[in-house]
Amino acid sequence: MDIIIPGKPIAKKRARFSRRGKYVVTYNDQRKEEEGWILLAKSQITDFFKDIVWVTLIFYMPRPKSHYGIGEKSARLKANAPIYHTKKPDVDNLVKFCLDCLNGLAWQDDSQISEMRVRKIYSEEPRTEITIGEII
Repeated sequence: MDIIIPGKPIAKKRARFSRRGKYVVTYNDQRKEEEGWILLAKSQITDFFKDIVWVTLIFYMPRPKSHYGIGEKSARLKANAPIYHTKKPDVDNLVKFCLDCLNGLAWQDDSQISEMRVRKIYSEEPRTEITIGEII
C-alpha cells in the first residue's frame, strides 16, 4: 500500500506541559497538523494490517535557496547541491509523527512494524511517501 502526503514533511514535537493549579497536564500542540495529515492519508489507505508489517518512508524536503544559482542561473541547481538532507528536523522525529498518525488507520499499533527503511532527501516537490507491506 502506498501513501503520498504532499507538502513539507512534519516532525513530531516534544510533549508540552502546563500547570493547572497544583496539577501538571500534558497536551498535544500538533493536533491540527495531525488531523490534516490523517485526512490526506485516510483517503489513500486501502488495507488494515493485523500482522507484522514493513514500512518504507521517504521524506522529500524542500531545497533552500542557497542550492540554486544567482541571477540568470537562479532556476538551476548548483553542481555541488547535496542530494541527502542532513539538517533538522531529525529523521526519527519525522518517522514518529507518521507512525503515530497511522495508528488505528493502517495498523492497530506501530509496534507491529518489524522492518523499516527511511530516507530524507531534497526535492523540488516536498512530500512524504510511505509504502507499507505485510511480512508473510
